Amino acid sequence: MRAERVDHPIDHDEAVDTLRRSYAAVPTGEPVRLAKRTSNLFRPRSAPRTPGLDVSGLNRVLAVDANARTADVQGMCTYEDLVDATLPHGLMPLVVPQLRTITLGGAVTGLGIESTSFRNGLPHESVREMDILTGSGEIVTARPEGEHADLFTAFPNSLGSLGYATRLRIELQPIGRYVALRNIRFTQLEALTDAIAEVTATRSWAGEQVDVMDGVMFSPGEAYLILGTFTDAADPPSDYTGQEIYYRSLRRRTRDVLTAYDYLWRWDTDWFWCSSAFGAQHPVVRRLWPARYRRSDVYHRLVRLEHRHQVAARIDRLRGQPARERVVQDVEIPLDRTADFLRWFAGSVGMTPVWLCPLRLREPEGPGSARSWPLYPLHAGQDYVNIGFWGSVPIAPGAADGDVNRTIERRVSESGGHKSLYSDAYYDRDAFDRLYGGETWRAVKDRYDPDHRLTGLYEKAVARA
Repeated sequence: MRAERVDHPIDHDEAVDTLRRSYAAVPTGEPVRLAKRTSNLFRPRSAPRTPGLDVSGLNRVLAVDANARTADVQGMCTYEDLVDATLPHGLMPLVVPQLRTITLGGAVTGLGIESTSFRNGLPHESVREMDILTGSGEIVTARPEGEHADLFTAFPNSLGSLGYATRLRIELQPIGRYVALRNIRFTQLEALTDAIAEVTATRSWAGEQVDVMDGVMFSPGEAYLILGTFTDAADPPSDYTGQEIYYRSLRRRTRDVLTAYDYLWRWDTDWFWCSSAFGAQHPVVRRLWPARYRRSDVYHRLVRLEHRHQVAARIDRLRGQPARERVVQDVEIPLDRTADFLRWFAGSVGMTPVWLCPLRLREPEGPGSARSWPLYPLHAGQDYVNIGFWGSVPIAPGAADGDVNRTIERRVSESGGHKSLYSDAYYDRDAFDRLYGGETWRAVKDRYDPDHRLTGLYEKAVARA
């Protein structure tokens, strides 16, 4: 199997002590940030005035228990490294976000989603316990029940405002050597959403088991549901890490096969379809672009350079083209309103393609209701579709930068949905508190960060502190 891992000696306690010392060294009143090399955020942030927290020793897998199907993982471990450790055991995390350099701690405190989310929910729902560095400088072990259960349930979507996870114990699930795919085309959005409801309820489609499900809409009249089944026996797999581009295959293949490894990172090679902005999908450029640099973190660094130097914006001005508004969002819309939202989006915003990822909070294994997550309050038993759209639109005459994003926020709220906070947000504080569990957040904040040393959630997500 391609995924291999070389074991390294790890002194986790020493790494945690280093983190605590670096936290204590941050002067009171100065912003606290992680000193990490990669980021998947699209929220501009003020320049740090002090060194970030030293998390350099907190980026590995501590243990994989194949029998119990669990892993102990440090908070800054990327999913790329985590998958490399679990796949040799025929296991994967219950949800593997689509980009390699997303960290486990980041996916839990900032949310993540992928094609197993229609049955496994979000990454934080697979966490059994986690050690968290709180704003008071203490390390506490939070579990679903017990002394720190309030922190456990408020941690998802807190974006580091309540602390940083140093170790997490997560559940794993079996995965085959291959993923056999069916690309189902729909010309009517209601037929697409009906199919999502059926697959979510039955875990099957047309008599075949479904282990993974996501989709792409190119237009309201052309959308695809991608259904996958884990298997150990399959036809020779496709390879979309070279000249072929994965999302284009949906239009010309009704069936496909990928290795488990390539399936988990199928979107990363071209950052879904966003690599086209850098010319990486042009046949000539693609042949010259080294394969090791065809990955999301490379494209993200190019985006950060553009934000800093505004080269493309200057060229557009010289060519007499209008300024553009960045529209980079992931939103959760109730399934029964998804078709209407997609039609509105296609007519009012016009970005294409968009990603579709069905989601349902994880069903409880025993008696009782599903756990609630107050800072991102989706409803248990409700089917949702995550709709992801990433790009920019021209700013219309008389309009201002941010107008389109504000309109999308209003439409998402009117549809009974929520939006992820990794990108720009424009809510006023009252609306933000209502949508993102402000009352619960304040109570947990006061308990674990009484001096409010960690930047607040609203300040991070909206005020860009």
